[in-house]
Amino acid sequence: MSRRRLPPLSALRAFEAAARHESAKQAAEELSVTATAISHQIRALEESLGVALFVRKPRQLELTMAGRELQQVLESAFDSIGAAVERLSATPSRQAITLSTTPAVAVRWLLSWVCMLRDSHPNIDLRIHASHEPVALDGVTADIAIRYGDGRWPGLVAEKLFDNTFVPACSPLLGLHDATELPRHTLIHFRNQAAISSPMDWAVWQKQAQVPGLDVSAGLVFSDETHAVSAAVGAQGVALMSRQLIEDELREGRLVQPFGPELEGKPFFLVYPESRINDPTILAVREWIMSVPGGLCSV
Repeated sequence: MSRRRLPPLSALRAFEAAARHESAKQAAEELSVTATAISHQIRALEESLGVALFVRKPRQLELTMAGRELQQVLESAFDSIGAAVERLSATPSRQAITLSTTPAVAVRWLLSWVCMLRDSHPNIDLRIHASHEPVALDGVTADIAIRYGDGRWPGLVAEKLFDNTFVPACSPLLGLHDATELPRHTLIHFRNQAAISSPMDWAVWQKQAQVPGLDVSAGLVFSDETHAVSAAVGAQGVALMSRQLIEDELREGRLVQPFGPELEGKPFFLVYPESRINDPTILAVREWIMSVPGGLCSV
């Protein structure tokens, strides 16, 4: 792209004001400079363009044909610039922030409450990055995250949100009440190959339960927790799920926990860079997340 060949903006402003007022004196008053300065700017512009822009009369400046052509172009351009500046000045600045979390936390916990953030901070544009794999909180990939783990991430503030207790869950339509009946039912598994650390699975559960005849390698396998929950609600089998993420189904009776044992997984934490601990946008999203029903913390 070639560079624009433009005279100095100060000269163009001086000319446009003088042309509009047909007076160097009035143009000087508008621009808070001297009439002599206006005259010098216009003469320099004429020399640069190689054309006369005014016919100078004792008490009036009269535009030449070239001057009128330039005046019309500049008037339109300055009007457009002024309108854009006024429009931008009147629009509150918007802040975009990316929150990274697992698909299940996003769908089953956060999304129903996004309206709370929108109502309290309408100028924040929330972007949700759903992934089982932790991403860099570098302000490019993501800014803030909800992660499960031990709460120790160098350079990050970690605030506990809620525990992560895994329980067997199924539809009451299965009529399942005792763990010894489990081998007669389909196991529902959640496995995600991209995840660095896996949640509790049936193999871990079986080490504690010691149910005779249970084949923990068989059953339905899903790469998305929400699909596993849907299958369990649809009476397709028994899932081992985070109780905190199926609270609605348990409360409403669409799922039941027929027996134990329960397994304590790694808790969920809200994490963000230590360097942004006072960032207003980070603090606003933190306040929203901490106020979402279901978490263990409060602001």
